[in-house]
Amino acid sequence: MALTREQMAQRVARELKDGFYVNLGIGIPTLVANYVPDDIDVMLQSENGLLGMGEFPTEAQLDADMINAGKQTVTARRGASIFNSAESFAMIRGGHVDLTVLGAFEVDVEGNIASWMIPGKLVKGMGGAMDLVAGADNIIVTMTHASKDGESKLLSRCSLPLTGAGCIRKVLTDLAYLEIENGAFILRETAPGVSVEEIIAKTAGKLIVADDVKEMTF
Repeated sequence: MALTREQMAQRVARELKDGFYVNLGIGIPTLVANYVPDDIDVMLQSENGLLGMGEFPTEAQLDADMINAGKQTVTARRGASIFNSAESFAMIRGGHVDLTVLGAFEVDVEGNIASWMIPGKLVKGMGGAMDLVAGADNIIVTMTHASKDGESKLLSRCSLPLTGAGCIRKVLTDLAYLEIENGAFILRETAPGVSVEEIIAKTAGKLIVADDVKEMTF
């Protein structure tokens, strides 16, 4: 069975390390804030100028002025700081973010990512995605493995305008966790109940099944 958005966020949260500064992109990545392990301390950064995001607010905690880059209301943890977007992007561009989690429309075997526009459809713009992929060495992409029509989003070559080239090494989809190495997707983990055969069938780019591939647990 395909992972839910919440399960995808849980799996990504396992990549967090104590002391990390982490940027969470719009969409599924924002949910990671709800699953930070209790035994580690990380600082979540939002490109609009908040360092130290907490979990999403309860109704009692709601503050309409406290928002993330996706304009969702958030909380601020103890020790958080608020600053202007110029300082926020200086942090991103300067390579001071340890892990970036982004959504995407397409990823290919060369580590290219397309995440900001589909020709013919109204888009709000690039946002900070280009800066994030250029300024980070450690990026995890979260996305559905295929479109609603069943078309693979893991390709030999991206068909949409690129956000960044050769910058992606880790991809978590609703079906699998994969790494990108030497022009191929390497299947490392399968979602519970999802067969290797299904993943092969829904991956358009070159796919190598690791000898030690395992099933995720939750």
